[in-house]
Amino acid sequence: MAEKFGDENVEKEMAKRRELVEDFAKPGGVGEKLQQRLKDLDASSPNNWLNDTLWTPLAYHTWRAPLLINSNWWLLFKHDPIMPDYEQLIAQDEPNPMGAGAKEVRSEVGDLGGKNKKNEWYEENCVDVGARGVTEVQVRRAAWLTGRFLEFRRRLIKEEILPDSSRSGPFDMYQYTRLFGITRVPKPGCDTFAPVDPSARHITVMIDDTVYAVDVLDDRGEPIGLPEIEARLWAAVKDAEGQGRGDSVGVLSVDDGDKWTENYQRLVSLDPRNEATIKSIESSIFGLSLDTYTIPPAPPSLNTDPYTRPVVDAHVRNASSGINGGNRWFDKALTVMVETNGRAGMMGEHSPCDALIPSIVVDYALGVDVDVSAFETGAKGASAVGGWKRCDFVLDEALRKEIGEAEGRAREIVMDSDAQQLWWDRYGAEWIKKSGKQSPDAFIQMALQLAWYKTRHGLTATYETASTRMFLHGRTDVIRTLSEPSRAFVYAMVDPKRSDAERFNLLTQATTHHNALTRASSFGKGFDRHLMALKYLGSAGKGEAIKHPLFDDDMWGLSQEWKLSTSGLSAGGRFLGTGFGTIWPDGLGTNYLAGPYLIKFGLESKNSGPVPTSQFKIALADSLAEMRRVCEAAQSTDQGASAAARL
Repeated sequence: MAEKFGDENVEKEMAKRRELVEDFAKPGGVGEKLQQRLKDLDASSPNNWLNDTLWTPLAYHTWRAPLLINSNWWLLFKHDPIMPDYEQLIAQDEPNPMGAGAKEVRSEVGDLGGKNKKNEWYEENCVDVGARGVTEVQVRRAAWLTGRFLEFRRRLIKEEILPDSSRSGPFDMYQYTRLFGITRVPKPGCDTFAPVDPSARHITVMIDDTVYAVDVLDDRGEPIGLPEIEARLWAAVKDAEGQGRGDSVGVLSVDDGDKWTENYQRLVSLDPRNEATIKSIESSIFGLSLDTYTIPPAPPSLNTDPYTRPVVDAHVRNASSGINGGNRWFDKALTVMVETNGRAGMMGEHSPCDALIPSIVVDYALGVDVDVSAFETGAKGASAVGGWKRCDFVLDEALRKEIGEAEGRAREIVMDSDAQQLWWDRYGAEWIKKSGKQSPDAFIQMALQLAWYKTRHGLTATYETASTRMFLHGRTDVIRTLSEPSRAFVYAMVDPKRSDAERFNLLTQATTHHNALTRASSFGKGFDRHLMALKYLGSAGKGEAIKHPLFDDDMWGLSQEWKLSTSGLSAGGRFLGTGFGTIWPDGLGTNYLAGPYLIKFGLESKNSGPVPTSQFKIALADSLAEMRRVCEAAQSTDQGASAAARL
């Protein structure tokens, strides 16, 4: 508020908001009436009022922005020893061996050359390998990953997977049922999910934009053997080699919800074969994209900061978007993509479940490296008699025109996206807990606040995901990182007159407050989802419209502008990174993996925005280094004072 109105007017503006809140909450007032509507909704909800009726449509299915980067999340898999350049990749990805006692590297934040040109370079320099790009290592790793995902699914159906839990108790497992066989379907005004087909036996395989249905379960619903999966994938590859590049119908799913709905209906009504192909895609267990290229690392001239990992950033590009949205169906809940060098990742549609759940499945899948002894030799030359089919689309000139225009819009989204990774290897969660004496997640959140201030010269409403899976069908609420304690900490860090002892005390206050917010939101005491529901239930069409100026207040609107959107995932030992995009032209999205000795940040902002991702990355690294110095200096002073007192 101070950034908007100035410190001298804060109290005056706060008084206005107190009056609004008091009027909203008075007995018999608007708040009480809306709360009664919410109680009535809860009484009629089988599980909980939020996730049974409100959350999916309000947060996702009525939102019409393109899914590409704006909504879909991505995850980078670790490399596998069967990859031909495995040793080289491992060497490039190895964290810097500098330990917690090493000298920090600090970089000034300066002009980094304006718009990032790497996306154009990626587009122009994809490396095709072999006939039409598909390779033996690629197909073998794809078959192995398919088998591992199917094994997890089998164990899930048989309830052999233990419930997730914490010290507070077990978590609801419903989201695990929203992984396999789930597809979003565009509809006018509000999307929906395709009906789950329990009899489905296939996955959707996309090769150079040609769609295949490949059966991976037998008649009893059990996974078929790895040699047969590999043979069927090769049969599809050989068929694709004779087809030429397919019409990129999948790129239509990149478009905004209204345009995609219109073209979806055109496809279905044009020819029955289109409806059959779409139904095959929607009912499939998951998607598998065999990309006919490997995106290479960008040259040094395009890497503008000292923390760049070119190989990983190229990996990010393919996992987040592919080549301008090609060879993907963005409505699938899960899509595994494998490049020609065997590099693999996953993209997911966000509405069925949160990214944490598929990341647990991926962690299981990556728990065992490819075992070549599980395959038969000569699979590439084998002929799979059955178990696969090509799924064609019938197009007219109008739809081909729509595809061309959608490709152009997809390219604009991809070219504007500046997605990178920061691997912070000077310390990790272990140092933060044992030496920094702080909660790792709260500490990282304060570093993000400080980096935002350094690059924007102000603060913004900040979203962090709180899991509410302690409740039946629970998903998320909000942890509001921006608070009075976090603001005080940031201001102290940029004020040269403040001592390190003061800064450390303010950091501790900020992280303690953040931990309390996390607990409250996770235990159902967050207020963002609650207020969202009250506002919605007061809207016309839900009984008599009930309005209140609280929901029209400009500060209410600003409080919902999550310019900094954040989420922590896991330690991520088997992941090279993760991420999601910001929906704000001047915003930043970050998903981070806080390992014991390495923190991996997935960062995404817009090339057209005011601050390059590289600049934020440098500011974040600088902030992490400063915060460590403050912790060590303050505790050294405390220890010295304690020693002197004992003398």
